[in-house]
Amino acid sequence: GTAMRRFLGPLLFLLALRLPAGSGAAARGLDVASYRERVRAMFYHAYEHYLESAFPYDELRPLTCDGQDTWGSFSLTLIDALDTLLILGNVSEFQRVVSVLQEGVDFDIDVNASVFETNIRVVGGLLSAHLLSRKAGLEVEAGWPCSGPLLRMAEEAARKLLPAFQTPTGMPYGTVNLLHGVNPGETPVTCTAGIGTFIVEFATLSHLTGDPVFEDVARKALKALWKNRSDIGLVGNHIDVITAKWVAQDAGIGAGVDSYFEYLVKGAILLQDKELMSMFLEYNKAIKNYTKFDDWYLWVQMYKGTVSMPVFQSLEAYWPGLQSLIGDVDNAMRTFLNYYTVWKQFGGLPEFYNIPQGYTVDKREGYPLRPELIESAMYLYRATRDPTLLELGRDAVESIEKISKVDCGFATIKDLRDHRLDNRMESFFLAETIKYLYLLFDPDNFIHNDGSDFDVVVTPYGECVLNAGGYIFNTEAHPIDPAALHCCRKRREEQWEVEDLMREFYSRKKTKKFTLKRAPDHGEGENAKDSQDASSEKAGEKRNSKKSSHSLLSCPSQSFNSKLAVLGQVFLDNT
Repeated sequence: GTAMRRFLGPLLFLLALRLPAGSGAAARGLDVASYRERVRAMFYHAYEHYLESAFPYDELRPLTCDGQDTWGSFSLTLIDALDTLLILGNVSEFQRVVSVLQEGVDFDIDVNASVFETNIRVVGGLLSAHLLSRKAGLEVEAGWPCSGPLLRMAEEAARKLLPAFQTPTGMPYGTVNLLHGVNPGETPVTCTAGIGTFIVEFATLSHLTGDPVFEDVARKALKALWKNRSDIGLVGNHIDVITAKWVAQDAGIGAGVDSYFEYLVKGAILLQDKELMSMFLEYNKAIKNYTKFDDWYLWVQMYKGTVSMPVFQSLEAYWPGLQSLIGDVDNAMRTFLNYYTVWKQFGGLPEFYNIPQGYTVDKREGYPLRPELIESAMYLYRATRDPTLLELGRDAVESIEKISKVDCGFATIKDLRDHRLDNRMESFFLAETIKYLYLLFDPDNFIHNDGSDFDVVVTPYGECVLNAGGYIFNTEAHPIDPAALHCCRKRREEQWEVEDLMREFYSRKKTKKFTLKRAPDHGEGENAKDSQDASSEKAGEKRNSKKSSHSLLSCPSQSFNSKLAVLGQVFLDNT
Protein backbone atom coordinates (compact mmCIF):
# COMPACT_ATOMS: atom_id res chain seq x y z
CA GLY A 1 0.00 0.00 0.00
CA THR A 2 2.65 2.55 1.03
CA ALA A 3 4.76 1.74 -2.04
CA MET A 4 1.74 2.32 -4.19
CA ARG A 5 1.02 5.66 -2.50
CA ARG A 6 4.66 6.70 -3.04
CA PHE A 7 4.34 5.77 -6.69
CA LEU A 8 0.97 7.46 -7.15
CA GLY A 9 1.88 10.62 -5.21
CA PRO A 10 3.54 12.47 -8.12
CA LEU A 11 0.96 11.14 -10.61
CA LEU A 12 -1.96 12.34 -8.51
CA PHE A 13 -0.19 15.68 -8.04
CA LEU A 14 0.09 16.05 -11.84
CA LEU A 15 -3.56 15.11 -12.23
CA ALA A 16 -4.53 17.68 -9.65
CA LEU A 17 -2.89 20.36 -11.80
CA ARG A 18 -5.18 19.45 -14.69
CA LEU A 19 -8.43 19.24 -12.75
CA PRO A 20 -10.68 22.02 -11.51
CA ALA A 21 -9.72 22.85 -7.94
CA GLY A 22 -11.75 21.11 -5.27
CA SER A 23 -13.28 18.46 -7.53
CA GLY A 24 -11.53 15.69 -5.57
CA ALA A 25 -12.39 17.16 -2.21
CA ALA A 26 -16.04 17.53 -3.12
CA ALA A 27 -16.29 13.92 -4.23
CA ARG A 28 -14.89 12.56 -0.98
CA GLY A 29 -18.29 13.32 0.48
CA LEU A 30 -20.05 11.98 -2.62
CA ASP A 31 -23.68 11.17 -1.94
CA VAL A 32 -23.82 7.53 -2.98
CA ALA A 33 -27.57 7.16 -2.44
CA SER A 34 -28.43 10.09 -4.69
CA TYR A 35 -26.20 8.75 -7.49
CA ARG A 36 -27.78 5.34 -7.10
CA GLU A 37 -31.20 6.93 -7.63
CA ARG A 38 -29.96 8.84 -10.66
CA VAL A 39 -28.69 5.60 -12.19
CA ARG A 40 -32.07 3.99 -11.53
CA ALA A 41 -33.79 6.93 -13.28
CA MET A 42 -31.38 6.56 -16.24
CA PHE A 43 -32.34 2.91 -16.52
CA TYR A 44 -36.06 3.62 -16.65
CA HIS A 45 -35.68 6.53 -19.07
CA ALA A 46 -33.98 4.16 -21.52
CA TYR A 47 -36.01 1.03 -20.73
CA GLU A 48 -39.44 2.62 -20.95
CA HIS A 49 -38.63 4.22 -24.28
CA TYR A 50 -37.37 0.89 -25.60
CA LEU A 51 -40.69 -0.74 -24.64
CA GLU A 52 -42.73 2.14 -26.02
CA SER A 53 -40.89 2.79 -29.27
CA ALA A 54 -38.68 -0.18 -30.16
CA PHE A 55 -40.02 -3.47 -28.76
CA PRO A 56 -40.13 -6.17 -30.27
CA TYR A 57 -37.06 -5.08 -32.25
CA ASP A 58 -33.60 -5.79 -30.85
CA GLU A 59 -32.61 -2.23 -30.08
CA LEU A 60 -33.94 1.29 -29.64
CA ARG A 61 -33.00 4.02 -32.11
CA PRO A 62 -33.14 6.96 -29.68
CA LEU A 63 -32.92 9.86 -32.16
CA THR A 64 -35.85 8.69 -34.29
CA CYS A 65 -37.78 6.96 -31.46
CA ASP A 66 -38.12 3.65 -33.27
CA GLY A 67 -36.48 0.22 -33.25
CA GLN A 68 -34.16 -1.95 -35.33
CA ASP A 69 -32.94 -5.55 -35.36
CA THR A 70 -29.18 -5.70 -34.93
CA TRP A 71 -27.79 -9.02 -33.72
CA GLY A 72 -30.68 -11.28 -34.76
CA SER A 73 -34.34 -10.78 -34.14
CA PHE A 74 -35.09 -11.70 -30.57
CA SER A 75 -36.04 -8.52 -28.68
CA LEU A 76 -32.43 -8.45 -27.58
CA THR A 77 -32.61 -5.40 -25.30
CA LEU A 78 -35.37 -7.10 -23.29
CA ILE A 79 -33.31 -10.26 -22.73
CA ASP A 80 -30.21 -8.21 -21.95
CA ALA A 81 -31.98 -5.92 -19.45
CA LEU A 82 -33.86 -8.67 -17.62
CA ASP A 83 -31.44 -9.34 -14.74
CA THR A 84 -30.78 -5.59 -14.38
CA LEU A 85 -34.47 -5.24 -13.46
CA LEU A 86 -33.99 -7.62 -10.54
CA ILE A 87 -30.77 -5.94 -9.42
CA LEU A 88 -32.77 -2.69 -9.28
CA GLY A 89 -35.37 -4.59 -7.23
CA ASN A 90 -38.18 -4.58 -9.80
CA VAL A 91 -39.72 -8.00 -9.25
CA SER A 92 -43.05 -7.39 -10.98
CA GLU A 93 -41.54 -6.20 -14.26
CA PHE A 94 -39.04 -9.10 -14.19
CA GLN A 95 -41.98 -11.52 -13.93
CA ARG A 96 -43.89 -9.78 -16.72
CA VAL A 97 -40.88 -9.84 -19.08
CA VAL A 98 -40.27 -13.54 -18.43
CA SER A 99 -43.79 -14.35 -19.62
CA VAL A 100 -43.43 -12.01 -22.63
CA LEU A 101 -40.19 -13.74 -23.66
CA GLN A 102 -41.69 -17.21 -23.24
CA GLU A 103 -44.55 -16.26 -25.55
CA GLY A 104 -42.70 -14.19 -28.07
CA VAL A 105 -39.12 -15.32 -28.66
CA ASP A 106 -38.46 -17.87 -31.38
CA PHE A 107 -35.00 -19.09 -32.42
CA ASP A 108 -36.28 -21.07 -35.42
CA ILE A 109 -35.74 -18.15 -37.75
CA ASP A 110 -33.85 -17.64 -40.98
CA VAL A 111 -31.37 -15.13 -39.53
CA ASN A 112 -27.59 -14.97 -39.70
CA ALA A 113 -26.43 -14.42 -36.14
CA SER A 114 -23.08 -13.73 -34.52
CA VAL A 115 -22.14 -16.86 -32.56
CA PHE A 116 -20.28 -14.76 -29.98
CA GLU A 117 -22.96 -12.08 -29.50
CA THR A 118 -25.82 -14.60 -29.36
CA ASN A 119 -23.95 -16.53 -26.70
CA ILE A 120 -23.03 -13.66 -24.40
CA ARG A 121 -26.26 -11.66 -24.74
CA VAL A 122 -28.99 -14.24 -25.35
CA VAL A 123 -27.71 -17.48 -23.79
CA GLY A 124 -26.01 -15.54 -20.97
CA GLY A 125 -29.04 -13.34 -20.31
CA LEU A 126 -31.46 -16.27 -20.26
CA LEU A 127 -29.24 -18.41 -17.99
CA SER A 128 -28.79 -15.59 -15.52
CA ALA A 129 -32.54 -14.82 -15.47
CA HIS A 130 -33.28 -18.55 -15.08
CA LEU A 131 -31.00 -18.81 -12.04
CA LEU A 132 -32.46 -15.64 -10.50
CA SER A 133 -36.12 -16.45 -11.20
CA ARG A 134 -36.85 -17.94 -7.79
CA LYS A 135 -35.31 -14.89 -6.13
CA ALA A 136 -37.64 -12.78 -8.29
CA GLY A 137 -40.65 -14.54 -6.80
CA LEU A 138 -41.55 -16.63 -9.85
CA GLU A 139 -43.26 -19.98 -9.32
CA VAL A 140 -40.52 -22.39 -10.36
CA GLU A 141 -40.86 -25.95 -11.65
CA ALA A 142 -40.27 -28.88 -9.32
CA GLY A 143 -36.94 -29.67 -10.97
CA TRP A 144 -35.59 -26.08 -10.83
CA PRO A 145 -32.75 -25.03 -11.23
CA CYS A 146 -32.17 -28.16 -13.33
CA SER A 147 -35.19 -27.35 -15.50
CA GLY A 148 -37.38 -24.38 -16.35
CA PRO A 149 -38.68 -22.41 -19.34
CA LEU A 150 -35.78 -19.94 -19.44
CA LEU A 151 -33.25 -22.77 -19.21
CA ARG A 152 -34.97 -24.52 -22.12
CA MET A 153 -34.80 -21.29 -24.13
CA ALA A 154 -31.10 -20.85 -23.30
CA GLU A 155 -30.42 -24.44 -24.34
CA GLU A 156 -32.37 -24.02 -27.57
CA ALA A 157 -30.40 -20.87 -28.46
CA ALA A 158 -27.09 -22.58 -27.63
CA ARG A 159 -27.99 -25.63 -29.76
CA LYS A 160 -28.44 -23.28 -32.71
CA LEU A 161 -24.79 -22.26 -32.25
CA LEU A 162 -23.32 -25.78 -32.09
CA PRO A 163 -22.98 -26.27 -35.89
CA ALA A 164 -20.42 -23.44 -35.88
CA PHE A 165 -18.07 -25.61 -33.80
CA GLN A 166 -17.91 -28.41 -36.38
CA THR A 167 -14.52 -27.48 -37.82
CA PRO A 168 -11.25 -29.43 -38.13
CA THR A 169 -9.75 -27.37 -35.28
CA GLY A 170 -12.81 -27.17 -33.00
CA MET A 171 -12.60 -23.38 -33.26
CA PRO A 172 -16.02 -22.03 -34.29
CA TYR A 173 -17.08 -19.97 -37.28
CA GLY A 174 -18.09 -16.43 -36.35
CA THR A 175 -21.57 -16.52 -37.92
CA VAL A 176 -24.28 -19.14 -38.07
CA ASN A 177 -27.73 -19.20 -39.65
CA LEU A 178 -30.20 -20.08 -36.91
CA LEU A 179 -32.26 -22.20 -39.29
CA HIS A 180 -29.70 -23.73 -41.66
CA GLY A 181 -26.47 -23.83 -39.67
CA VAL A 182 -23.23 -22.51 -41.18
CA ASN A 183 -23.80 -20.89 -44.58
CA PRO A 184 -21.88 -22.36 -47.51
CA GLY A 185 -19.11 -19.88 -48.33
CA GLU A 186 -19.00 -18.56 -44.74
CA THR A 187 -15.66 -16.90 -43.97
CA PRO A 188 -13.43 -19.16 -41.84
CA VAL A 189 -11.77 -16.16 -40.18
CA THR A 190 -12.90 -15.60 -36.56
CA CYS A 191 -11.52 -13.28 -33.91
CA THR A 192 -9.85 -14.82 -30.86
CA ALA A 193 -12.58 -13.62 -28.49
CA GLY A 194 -15.17 -15.16 -30.82
CA ILE A 195 -13.50 -18.53 -30.16
CA GLY A 196 -12.62 -18.28 -26.48
CA THR A 197 -15.73 -16.71 -24.95
CA PHE A 198 -18.04 -19.69 -24.38
CA ILE A 199 -16.88 -21.58 -21.30
CA VAL A 200 -18.91 -19.59 -18.72
CA GLU A 201 -22.27 -20.01 -20.47
CA PHE A 202 -21.65 -23.44 -22.02
CA ALA A 203 -20.25 -25.06 -18.86
CA THR A 204 -23.21 -23.66 -16.91
CA LEU A 205 -25.59 -25.16 -19.48
CA SER A 206 -23.87 -28.54 -19.34
CA HIS A 207 -23.95 -28.62 -15.55
CA LEU A 208 -27.62 -27.64 -15.38
CA THR A 209 -28.93 -29.83 -18.20
CA GLY A 210 -26.57 -32.80 -17.80
CA ASP A 211 -25.60 -32.62 -21.49
CA PRO A 212 -21.79 -32.39 -21.69
CA VAL A 213 -21.68 -31.30 -25.35
CA PHE A 214 -21.70 -27.56 -24.56
CA GLU A 215 -18.80 -27.61 -22.11
CA ASP A 216 -16.91 -30.00 -24.39
CA VAL A 217 -17.00 -27.74 -27.46
CA ALA A 218 -16.14 -24.66 -25.37
CA ARG A 219 -13.11 -26.39 -23.84
CA LYS A 220 -11.94 -27.72 -27.18
CA ALA A 221 -12.02 -24.20 -28.64
CA LEU A 222 -10.07 -22.78 -25.66
CA LYS A 223 -7.44 -25.49 -25.99
CA ALA A 224 -7.09 -24.91 -29.74
CA LEU A 225 -6.22 -21.25 -29.14
CA TRP A 226 -3.74 -22.24 -26.45
CA LYS A 227 -2.11 -24.75 -28.79
CA ASN A 228 -1.73 -22.11 -31.50
CA ARG A 229 -0.10 -19.40 -29.37
CA SER A 230 3.21 -18.07 -30.65
CA ASP A 231 6.64 -19.13 -29.37
CA ILE A 232 6.74 -16.04 -27.18
CA GLY A 233 3.37 -17.00 -25.68
CA LEU A 234 1.02 -14.53 -27.39
CA VAL A 235 -2.15 -14.95 -29.45
CA GLY A 236 -3.14 -12.76 -32.39
CA ASN A 237 -6.41 -11.12 -33.26
CA HIS A 238 -8.02 -13.24 -36.00
CA ILE A 239 -7.40 -16.86 -36.99
CA ASP A 240 -8.58 -19.16 -39.77
CA VAL A 241 -10.64 -21.83 -38.01
CA ILE A 242 -10.05 -24.39 -40.78
CA THR A 243 -6.26 -24.11 -41.14
CA ALA A 244 -5.38 -22.56 -37.73
CA LYS A 245 -3.31 -19.87 -39.49
CA TRP A 246 -3.23 -16.46 -37.83
CA VAL A 247 -4.70 -13.87 -40.20
CA ALA A 248 -4.32 -10.79 -37.97
CA GLN A 249 -1.14 -11.08 -35.94
CA ASP A 250 -1.59 -8.16 -33.56
CA ALA A 251 -1.41 -9.25 -29.93
CA GLY A 252 -2.89 -7.16 -27.13
CA ILE A 253 -5.59 -7.21 -24.47
CA GLY A 254 -8.28 -5.29 -26.36
CA ALA A 255 -10.76 -5.75 -29.20
CA GLY A 256 -10.82 -9.19 -30.77
CA VAL A 257 -8.91 -10.83 -27.90
CA ASP A 258 -10.28 -9.35 -24.65
CA SER A 259 -12.88 -11.79 -23.38
CA TYR A 260 -10.74 -14.86 -24.16
CA PHE A 261 -8.45 -13.85 -21.29
CA GLU A 262 -11.44 -12.86 -19.17
CA TYR A 263 -13.05 -16.29 -19.63
CA LEU A 264 -9.89 -18.20 -18.70
CA VAL A 265 -10.01 -16.47 -15.29
CA LYS A 266 -13.78 -16.57 -14.84
CA GLY A 267 -13.96 -20.15 -16.11
CA ALA A 268 -11.23 -21.11 -13.65
CA ILE A 269 -13.13 -19.59 -10.72
CA LEU A 270 -16.55 -20.88 -11.82
CA LEU A 271 -15.33 -24.44 -12.42
CA GLN A 272 -12.48 -24.43 -9.86
CA ASP A 273 -10.24 -25.41 -12.74
CA LYS A 274 -6.47 -25.13 -12.27
CA GLU A 275 -5.67 -25.74 -15.90
CA LEU A 276 -7.61 -22.69 -17.11
CA MET A 277 -5.99 -20.51 -14.45
CA SER A 278 -2.50 -21.69 -15.31
CA MET A 279 -3.14 -20.91 -18.99
CA PHE A 280 -4.13 -17.39 -18.02
CA LEU A 281 -1.12 -16.91 -15.76
CA GLU A 282 1.18 -17.97 -18.62
CA TYR A 283 -0.47 -15.44 -20.94
CA ASN A 284 -0.29 -12.85 -18.19
CA LYS A 285 3.51 -13.21 -18.08
CA ALA A 286 3.81 -12.78 -21.84
CA ILE A 287 1.43 -9.79 -21.80
CA LYS A 288 3.51 -8.11 -19.08
CA ASN A 289 6.77 -8.89 -20.87
CA TYR A 290 5.81 -7.73 -24.33
CA THR A 291 2.84 -5.37 -24.25
CA LYS A 292 3.02 -3.47 -20.95
CA PHE A 293 4.74 -0.08 -20.85
CA ASP A 294 4.30 2.36 -17.95
CA ASP A 295 1.03 0.73 -16.87
CA TRP A 296 -0.36 1.08 -20.40
CA TYR A 297 -0.79 -1.91 -22.71
CA LEU A 298 0.18 -1.61 -26.37
CA TRP A 299 -0.39 -3.86 -29.40
CA VAL A 300 2.57 -5.93 -30.57
CA GLN A 301 3.38 -8.41 -33.35
CA MET A 302 2.53 -11.84 -31.88
CA TYR A 303 5.68 -13.61 -33.14
CA LYS A 304 8.31 -10.87 -32.74
CA GLY A 305 6.93 -8.79 -29.88
CA THR A 306 7.57 -5.53 -31.77
CA VAL A 307 5.08 -2.70 -31.17
CA SER A 308 2.47 -2.53 -33.94
CA MET A 309 0.01 0.04 -32.53
CA PRO A 310 0.67 2.33 -29.55
CA VAL A 311 -3.05 2.74 -28.89
CA PHE A 312 -5.37 2.25 -25.95
CA GLN A 313 -8.82 0.95 -26.92
CA SER A 314 -11.80 1.59 -24.69
CA LEU A 315 -12.54 -2.16 -24.66
CA GLU A 316 -9.24 -2.75 -22.82
CA ALA A 317 -10.60 -0.98 -19.75
CA TYR A 318 -11.92 -4.34 -18.45
CA TRP A 319 -8.33 -5.37 -17.66
CA PRO A 320 -7.96 -3.73 -14.21
CA GLY A 321 -11.17 -5.50 -13.12
CA LEU A 322 -9.73 -8.81 -14.33
CA GLN A 323 -6.45 -8.15 -12.50
CA SER A 324 -8.43 -7.52 -9.33
CA LEU A 325 -10.06 -10.96 -9.73
CA ILE A 326 -6.64 -12.64 -9.51
CA GLY A 327 -5.68 -10.39 -6.59
CA ASP A 328 -3.27 -8.09 -8.46
CA VAL A 329 -4.84 -4.95 -7.04
CA ASP A 330 -1.85 -2.55 -7.07
CA ASN A 331 -1.16 -3.02 -10.78
CA ALA A 332 -4.89 -2.85 -11.47
CA MET A 333 -5.21 0.51 -9.72
CA ARG A 334 -2.26 2.00 -11.59
CA THR A 335 -3.64 1.00 -14.98
CA PHE A 336 -7.13 2.10 -13.97
CA LEU A 337 -5.82 5.58 -13.10
CA ASN A 338 -4.19 5.86 -16.55
CA TYR A 339 -7.50 5.01 -18.20
CA TYR A 340 -9.37 7.40 -15.92
CA THR A 341 -7.16 10.30 -17.10
CA VAL A 342 -8.38 9.59 -20.65
CA TRP A 343 -11.98 9.61 -19.45
CA LYS A 344 -11.42 12.99 -17.80
CA GLN A 345 -9.87 14.39 -20.96
CA PHE A 346 -12.98 13.60 -23.04
CA GLY A 347 -15.91 12.88 -20.73
CA GLY A 348 -15.92 9.31 -22.03
CA LEU A 349 -13.48 6.77 -23.47
CA PRO A 350 -12.85 7.15 -27.21
CA GLU A 351 -12.79 3.79 -29.02
CA PHE A 352 -9.07 4.34 -29.78
CA TYR A 353 -6.65 6.68 -28.01
CA ASN A 354 -3.12 7.29 -29.30
CA ILE A 355 -0.95 7.00 -26.18
CA PRO A 356 2.19 8.90 -27.35
CA GLN A 357 0.10 11.74 -28.89
CA GLY A 358 -2.44 11.79 -26.07
CA TYR A 359 -5.38 12.16 -28.44
CA THR A 360 -8.12 10.29 -30.32
CA VAL A 361 -7.44 8.27 -33.46
CA ASP A 362 -9.12 9.28 -36.74
CA LYS A 363 -12.57 7.64 -37.24
CA ARG A 364 -12.39 6.18 -33.73
CA GLU A 365 -13.53 9.17 -31.68
CA GLY A 366 -16.83 7.69 -30.55
CA TYR A 367 -18.06 6.38 -27.19
CA PRO A 368 -21.03 3.98 -27.50
CA LEU A 369 -21.70 4.15 -23.72
CA ARG A 370 -19.48 1.15 -23.07
CA PRO A 371 -19.25 -0.33 -19.56
CA GLU A 372 -15.63 -1.53 -19.28
CA LEU A 373 -14.08 1.27 -17.21
CA ILE A 374 -17.11 1.32 -14.87
CA GLU A 375 -16.92 -2.48 -14.57
CA SER A 376 -13.29 -2.22 -13.44
CA ALA A 377 -14.23 0.52 -10.99
CA MET A 378 -16.90 -1.73 -9.48
CA TYR A 379 -14.47 -4.62 -8.91
CA LEU A 380 -11.74 -2.36 -7.58
CA TYR A 381 -14.14 -0.57 -5.27
CA ARG A 382 -15.10 -3.93 -3.76
CA ALA A 383 -11.40 -4.64 -3.23
CA THR A 384 -10.13 -1.26 -2.00
CA ARG A 385 -13.03 1.07 -1.11
CA ASP A 386 -10.92 3.82 -2.70
CA PRO A 387 -13.22 6.88 -3.17
CA THR A 388 -11.53 7.72 -6.50
CA LEU A 389 -13.53 4.83 -7.95
CA LEU A 390 -16.81 6.43 -6.87
CA GLU A 391 -15.59 9.62 -8.55
CA LEU A 392 -15.36 7.79 -11.87
CA GLY A 393 -18.93 6.59 -11.29
CA ARG A 394 -20.02 10.16 -10.62
CA ASP A 395 -18.24 11.39 -13.78
CA ALA A 396 -19.89 8.66 -15.85
CA VAL A 397 -23.38 9.57 -14.63
CA GLU A 398 -22.77 13.28 -15.26
CA SER A 399 -21.26 12.84 -18.75
CA ILE A 400 -23.76 10.28 -20.01
CA GLU A 401 -26.65 12.43 -18.82
CA LYS A 402 -25.16 15.64 -20.17
CA ILE A 403 -23.94 14.41 -23.55
CA SER A 404 -26.02 11.43 -24.58
CA LYS A 405 -29.45 11.80 -23.01
CA VAL A 406 -32.20 12.55 -25.52
CA ASP A 407 -35.99 12.53 -25.30
CA CYS A 408 -36.20 8.87 -26.30
CA GLY A 409 -33.33 7.32 -24.33
CA PHE A 410 -29.54 7.58 -24.47
CA ALA A 411 -27.69 7.78 -27.78
CA THR A 412 -24.25 6.49 -28.73
CA ILE A 413 -21.74 9.36 -28.79
CA LYS A 414 -20.38 9.48 -32.34
CA ASP A 415 -17.59 11.94 -31.57
CA LEU A 416 -16.37 12.89 -28.10
CA ARG A 417 -14.75 16.09 -29.45
CA ASP A 418 -17.95 17.80 -30.60
CA HIS A 419 -20.57 15.54 -28.91
CA ARG A 420 -22.33 14.53 -32.11
CA LEU A 421 -24.65 11.56 -31.51
CA ASP A 422 -25.48 8.39 -33.39
CA ASN A 423 -28.98 6.91 -33.69
CA ARG A 424 -28.25 3.80 -31.67
CA MET A 425 -28.55 2.54 -28.10
CA GLU A 426 -26.69 -0.75 -27.76
CA SER A 427 -28.33 -3.39 -25.57
CA PHE A 428 -25.21 -3.49 -23.38
CA PHE A 429 -26.08 -0.01 -22.08
CA LEU A 430 -28.91 -1.54 -20.01
CA ALA A 431 -27.24 -4.93 -19.49
CA GLU A 432 -23.82 -3.69 -18.38
CA THR A 433 -23.20 0.05 -18.13
CA ILE A 434 -26.23 0.77 -15.94
CA LYS A 435 -25.81 -2.45 -13.95
CA TYR A 436 -22.16 -1.85 -13.05
CA LEU A 437 -22.88 1.80 -12.21
CA TYR A 438 -25.74 0.77 -9.94
CA LEU A 439 -23.64 -1.93 -8.25
CA LEU A 440 -20.80 0.55 -7.73
CA PHE A 441 -23.23 2.81 -5.83
CA ASP A 442 -25.16 0.01 -4.06
CA PRO A 443 -22.82 -1.72 -1.60
CA ASP A 444 -25.69 -3.71 -0.03
CA ASN A 445 -27.03 -5.23 -3.25
CA PHE A 446 -27.74 -8.98 -3.07
CA ILE A 447 -25.13 -9.45 -5.82
CA HIS A 448 -22.44 -8.38 -3.32
CA ASN A 449 -23.52 -11.09 -0.84
CA ASP A 450 -20.49 -12.41 1.07
CA GLY A 451 -22.02 -15.79 1.79
CA SER A 452 -23.64 -14.83 5.09
CA ASP A 453 -27.04 -15.20 3.47
CA PHE A 454 -28.23 -18.04 1.20
CA ASP A 455 -31.18 -20.13 0.07
CA VAL A 456 -31.47 -23.89 0.34
CA VAL A 457 -33.36 -25.53 -2.51
CA VAL A 458 -34.48 -29.13 -2.68
CA THR A 459 -33.83 -30.63 -6.10
CA PRO A 460 -34.38 -34.18 -7.39
CA TYR A 461 -30.66 -34.68 -6.71
CA GLY A 462 -30.65 -33.54 -3.12
CA GLU A 463 -30.48 -30.20 -1.33
CA CYS A 464 -28.49 -27.39 -2.79
CA VAL A 465 -27.37 -23.95 -1.69
CA LEU A 466 -28.05 -20.97 -3.93
CA ASN A 467 -27.68 -17.17 -3.92
CA ALA A 468 -24.80 -17.23 -1.45
CA GLY A 469 -22.82 -14.71 -3.55
CA GLY A 470 -19.61 -15.13 -5.51
CA TYR A 471 -21.54 -14.47 -8.73
CA ILE A 472 -19.45 -14.68 -11.90
CA PHE A 473 -20.46 -12.05 -14.46
CA ASN A 474 -20.31 -13.19 -18.04
CA THR A 475 -18.80 -10.67 -20.46
CA GLU A 476 -22.25 -9.07 -20.94
CA ALA A 477 -22.56 -8.59 -17.13
CA HIS A 478 -25.03 -11.45 -16.66
CA PRO A 479 -24.36 -12.90 -13.19
CA ILE A 480 -24.04 -16.69 -12.91
CA ASP A 481 -24.39 -18.26 -9.45
CA PRO A 482 -21.45 -20.70 -9.25
CA ALA A 483 -23.24 -22.81 -6.62
CA ALA A 484 -25.96 -23.66 -9.15
CA LEU A 485 -23.43 -25.73 -11.10
CA HIS A 486 -23.49 -28.23 -8.23
CA CYS A 487 -27.27 -28.65 -8.10
CA CYS A 488 -27.93 -30.94 -11.01
CA ARG A 489 -25.45 -33.78 -10.82
CA LYS A 490 -27.10 -36.39 -12.97
CA ARG A 491 -24.27 -38.77 -13.75
CA ARG A 492 -23.71 -41.74 -11.46
CA GLU A 493 -20.18 -40.83 -10.41
CA GLU A 494 -21.30 -37.33 -9.50
CA GLN A 495 -24.44 -38.02 -7.51
CA TRP A 496 -24.98 -36.36 -4.19
CA GLU A 497 -22.45 -38.26 -2.18
CA VAL A 498 -23.65 -37.02 1.15
CA GLU A 499 -26.61 -39.37 0.97
CA ASP A 500 -24.41 -42.40 0.17
CA LEU A 501 -22.03 -41.38 2.90
CA MET A 502 -24.70 -41.04 5.52
CA ARG A 503 -26.06 -44.46 4.66
CA GLU A 504 -22.60 -45.92 4.79
CA PHE A 505 -21.85 -44.09 8.00
CA TYR A 506 -24.89 -45.45 9.79
CA SER A 507 -24.44 -48.98 8.53
CA ARG A 508 -20.80 -49.10 9.68
CA LYS A 509 -21.02 -46.90 12.73
CA LYS A 510 -21.72 -49.75 15.16
CA THR A 511 -18.88 -51.93 13.98
CA LYS A 512 -16.03 -49.90 12.54
CA LYS A 513 -14.42 -46.58 12.88
CA PHE A 514 -15.32 -44.40 9.92
CA THR A 515 -12.75 -42.11 8.37
CA LEU A 516 -12.95 -39.65 5.55
CA LYS A 517 -10.08 -39.76 3.13
CA ARG A 518 -8.89 -36.33 2.06
CA ALA A 519 -10.06 -35.35 -1.39
CA PRO A 520 -7.45 -35.96 -4.04
CA ASP A 521 -5.95 -32.69 -5.17
CA HIS A 522 -7.47 -32.62 -8.62
CA GLY A 523 -10.84 -33.84 -7.44
CA GLU A 524 -10.65 -36.75 -9.87
CA GLY A 525 -12.93 -39.72 -9.42
CA GLU A 526 -14.54 -40.32 -6.06
CA ASN A 527 -13.27 -39.94 -2.56
CA ALA A 528 -14.75 -40.83 0.78
CA LYS A 529 -15.90 -44.24 -0.43
CA ASP A 530 -14.82 -47.47 1.15
CA SER A 531 -12.44 -49.64 -0.83
CA GLN A 532 -14.99 -52.03 -2.35
CA ASP A 533 -17.00 -49.11 -3.56
CA ALA A 534 -13.85 -47.55 -4.93
CA SER A 535 -12.81 -50.67 -6.80
CA SER A 536 -16.23 -51.20 -8.36
CA GLU A 537 -16.10 -47.57 -9.49
CA LYS A 538 -12.62 -47.87 -11.01
CA ALA A 539 -13.92 -48.40 -14.53
CA GLY A 540 -16.15 -45.36 -14.29
CA GLU A 541 -13.33 -43.39 -12.74
CA LYS A 542 -11.00 -44.11 -15.65
CA ARG A 543 -13.59 -42.87 -18.09
CA ASN A 544 -14.15 -39.68 -16.17
CA SER A 545 -10.76 -38.85 -14.74
CA LYS A 546 -10.16 -36.51 -17.67
CA LYS A 547 -13.20 -34.48 -16.59
CA SER A 548 -11.79 -33.05 -13.40
CA SER A 549 -15.15 -33.54 -11.66
CA HIS A 550 -15.02 -32.53 -8.02
CA SER A 551 -16.58 -34.62 -5.37
CA LEU A 552 -19.17 -32.50 -3.70
CA LEU A 553 -17.87 -33.17 -0.25
CA SER A 554 -14.48 -31.74 -0.93
CA CYS A 555 -13.86 -28.05 -1.19
CA PRO A 556 -11.20 -28.57 -3.81
CA SER A 557 -8.02 -27.09 -2.39
CA GLN A 558 -6.62 -24.75 -5.00
CA SER A 559 -2.90 -24.30 -5.08
CA PHE A 560 -2.96 -21.31 -7.40
CA ASN A 561 0.36 -19.60 -6.91
CA SER A 562 -1.24 -16.23 -7.43
CA LYS A 563 -3.39 -14.33 -5.03
CA LEU A 564 -6.94 -15.32 -5.83
CA ALA A 565 -9.85 -12.97 -5.40
CA VAL A 566 -13.56 -13.56 -5.59
CA LEU A 567 -15.67 -10.56 -6.62
CA GLY A 568 -12.87 -8.21 -5.73
CA GLN A 569 -12.40 -9.64 -2.25
CA VAL A 570 -8.77 -10.67 -2.04
CA PHE A 571 -7.60 -13.90 -0.44
CA LEU A 572 -3.84 -13.94 -0.01
CA ASP A 573 -1.95 -17.13 -0.63
CA ASN A 574 0.78 -16.96 1.99
CA THR A 575 2.58 -20.09 0.92
